[in-house]
Amino acid sequence: MPTPPDERRALKAELAEIPRQVAAYWNELENGSPHRARREQLEWRIREREKRLADVRARLAAIRHEP
Repeated sequence: MPTPPDERRALKAELAEIPRQVAAYWNELENGSPHRARREQLEWRIREREKRLADVRARLAAIRHEP
């Protein structure tokens, strides 16, 4: 069954947004948050966003290859 176009659009929008989020987290991390807890939180968010990026890419690839 084909994927609804809304899901495809939502994934493409998320695909465009995730790199901006990761860049913002890296920027804050590199500008030196003095609190260890905040640094750890930023590192966790970066890892989670990178995992989500891989998931979104995989889902888009699967949608493209559906019959």
